[in-house]
Amino acid sequence: MTSTPPVTALLDAAVTALGGRRRDGQVRMASAVAHAIDTGEHLAVQAGTGTGKSLAYLVPAIRHAVESGRTVVVSTATIALQRQLIERDLPRLAGALAGPLHREPTFAILKGRGNYLCLNKIHSGTAEEPATELFDAFELSRTGREVTRLREWTSETETGDRDDLSPGVSDRSWRQVSVTARECLGAANCSYSEDCFAERSRRAAGKVDVIVTNHALLAIDAMSPASILPEHDVVMIDEAHELVDRITSVSTAELSGPGITLVARRCGKLLDEETTDALLGAGENLDAVLSELPGREWTRLPSGMAEALASLRDRLWLARNEIGPVRMPGASDDSAAARSAALTSLEETHDTVVRLLGAFDTPDPAKRHDVVWVAHEKAGNDTRAVVRIAPLSVGGLLRASLFANSTVILTSATLTVGGNFDALAATWGLPAAGRRDTDGADPATERPPAPEIEATAVGKAAPRDNAPPRWSGLDAGSPFDYPKAAILYVARHLPRPGRDAIAEQTLDELAQLMAAADGRTLGLFSSMRAAREAAEAIRERSDHPVLCQGDDTTSALVRRFAEDPQTCLFGTLSLWQGVDVPGPSCSLVVIDRIPFPRPDDPLLTARQRAVEARGGNGFLTVAANHAALLLAQGAGRLLRSTDDRGVVAVLDSRLATAGYGGYLLASLPPFWRTTDGDLVRSALGRLAAIPYG
Repeated sequence: MTSTPPVTALLDAAVTALGGRRRDGQVRMASAVAHAIDTGEHLAVQAGTGTGKSLAYLVPAIRHAVESGRTVVVSTATIALQRQLIERDLPRLAGALAGPLHREPTFAILKGRGNYLCLNKIHSGTAEEPATELFDAFELSRTGREVTRLREWTSETETGDRDDLSPGVSDRSWRQVSVTARECLGAANCSYSEDCFAERSRRAAGKVDVIVTNHALLAIDAMSPASILPEHDVVMIDEAHELVDRITSVSTAELSGPGITLVARRCGKLLDEETTDALLGAGENLDAVLSELPGREWTRLPSGMAEALASLRDRLWLARNEIGPVRMPGASDDSAAARSAALTSLEETHDTVVRLLGAFDTPDPAKRHDVVWVAHEKAGNDTRAVVRIAPLSVGGLLRASLFANSTVILTSATLTVGGNFDALAATWGLPAAGRRDTDGADPATERPPAPEIEATAVGKAAPRDNAPPRWSGLDAGSPFDYPKAAILYVARHLPRPGRDAIAEQTLDELAQLMAAADGRTLGLFSSMRAAREAAEAIRERSDHPVLCQGDDTTSALVRRFAEDPQTCLFGTLSLWQGVDVPGPSCSLVVIDRIPFPRPDDPLLTARQRAVEARGGNGFLTVAANHAALLLAQGAGRLLRSTDDRGVVAVLDSRLATAGYGGYLLASLPPFWRTTDGDLVRSALGRLAAIPYG
C-alpha cells in the first residue's frame, strides 16, 4: 500500500503547482493543523492576510480525508469565502494533489434546504400568497412575475440552487418555491424525493472528501437530533471570529402579534373556524400586552405576560393536535405539504412560547440560559412590538455538540484579543484551563500532552471526563512588515466622541487627512447615521468623490472605489470586514470611534452583567473584546498585499488616553504608532505623490 506523503511535502507540491512560493507562516500553520488532527487536540490559528491560510488548512484536511476515508467539514461565515473555496481554491488544489495522493480529491458545497427549489411546493400549488394589506400592487405584481420565472427555471436548472439563478429574485418570491428543513415532508413522505434538489445535493456531499458549509448550518447540525452533515471527525472553521454571533443568531427566537396572525394564515382551512379565532385572539392579546411594554430587557415576566403566553401556548397546541400528522391515510402530496408547513409554524411558535415561560425559572439572572427583551420596530408606517429570546452563552452548546464530537481547527486573520486567544476561546467553550501553550514552537515537534491525557488506539488524545477540552493557539504571523508598511495614527487631541453629531474639529481632521492622501480613503463608521453625516460634510469640504454605503449595492460601491484612487468610500459594519482592495485606492483607513457595542444592546449587556456576577470584568470581557475584534478587522482593510503602504487613523482620543486603550492596541497589528498629525499628513502626501496606473 502506498503511504500518504507528509503534509509539508503535499503543501510544497501544491504551492509549486499553483505557481506560488513557500511561506513560513503557511508551513507553520499547515504543520500545526496536521498535528491537531493527529492528536485530536483543538487548535486556534491566527493567520494574517497574505499567509495563505486556506491552503494551510485545506492541504492537511484533504490528506486526512484521503487517508482515513472520512469527510472533513469546512465552515465559513460568508458566501464570498464559500465561493472562493468551491470555485477557485479547491478545484485548483484537487488537481495539484491528484498525483501525490494517487487520486483526485473530491469536494462539494452543502447548504440549507431553503437555498433550493422545492419541487413538491412548486407542483402542489401550496405557495403562500402575500397578504394584500401588507404589500402594494406593484410588489404583488413583481412577486407574481418572479414566481412565474422560478417555475419556468425549474425545468432548466440542474441544481435548483438559488445562487445559480441570474438575475436573482426577492426573498419574498423565493419563499414561494422553497421550504425550511422543518417544513420539508422528508424523503420518505415526498413523491419528489428522488429528484429533490436538496436531497441530491446531500447525497453528493456524503461521498466527497471535503464539504464546504456555513456557520449557521453547522449550528443547526449541532442543535438538531438528526444529522444534517455527513459523518465527520474533523471540522475546519474559517472566519472563526464570527462563530459566536452566527450561532447566537440561529439560536435566537422571536414572538409577535403579527407573527401569530401569519401562523394562523399558514394553517388555512386545516383548522375549524373556532380554533382559528381562538388562535388569532391569543395573538391579539399578546400584541396588546407587548405594545404597552417599553423596549428593554426583561428580568422577569411583566404583569399579564404569563397569562397571555400560557393562553397562546394552549391554543397553539390545540391547533397542532387538530391538524394531526403530516401524512393522513389517502391524503395527497398537496395536503401533506400544507400540513407540514402548518405544523412547522405551530410547533416552532409553541416551542418559543414554552422557552419564554421557562426563561425566568432560575432566580439568579447570571445563571439563566436565555436573555429576553422587547423591541419596537418600524414595519412600513406602523410600529410592531416583538419579544426576542437569545442564549446568554453559546459556549456550552459548542463544547457539548461540536468540540466533544470532532477535532476542531478555528482560524481567522483576527483571533487574539488583548494579545492572546483566551477571550475568544472562552466564548467558544474552550476554557484557558485546557490550553497548551505553543509559544510559537512547531507543534509537531513538541512533547506529548500532559499526563491527564491518555493515548487511544487511534493515536488521538482522550481527555478524562473531568478535564476541560484540550486546545492550543498559534499565531502563524504575516508576510507584512507592519512597522515599515503602515502607520497607526491616534488623534489624541480631538474631543471625546459623543452621542450627538460629529464634532466640527473631527470633521476638519478627516478632511485634512483625505486631502493629504489625495482621496484613497476608506471611512469606517460606527453607525449609518455617522457615515451619512460625514459623507455630506466632506462633500462640501472636498472635491474628491465620496461614496456612501446605501447609495448603491455594496459590491458596486467597492468596485468603483477600487477603480478610481481619488474616490473615497464611507460605510459601516459590512465594510469593516468585507473590503479587499489592494493597491493605491486604499491608502488611508479612517475609523471614527472605538466600535463599542451600543450600551442599550440587551444581549451584550446581559452577558456583561453575567461576567461581573462571577467576579470578572464585564466591560473588558464583553464590550472591550467586541471593540477589539472590530478594530482589528477594520485596521486589516489597509494592507491587502505585500506592496501596500498607508495609514490607519483612529479619530477617537480614548484609544490614547483611556485605561483600556493599551488592551485594545494589543489586539492590532504592530503598526508604527504616532499621535502627530503633521507627521502623518506628510507621510500621506509622499505616498500620494508616487505615480500609479
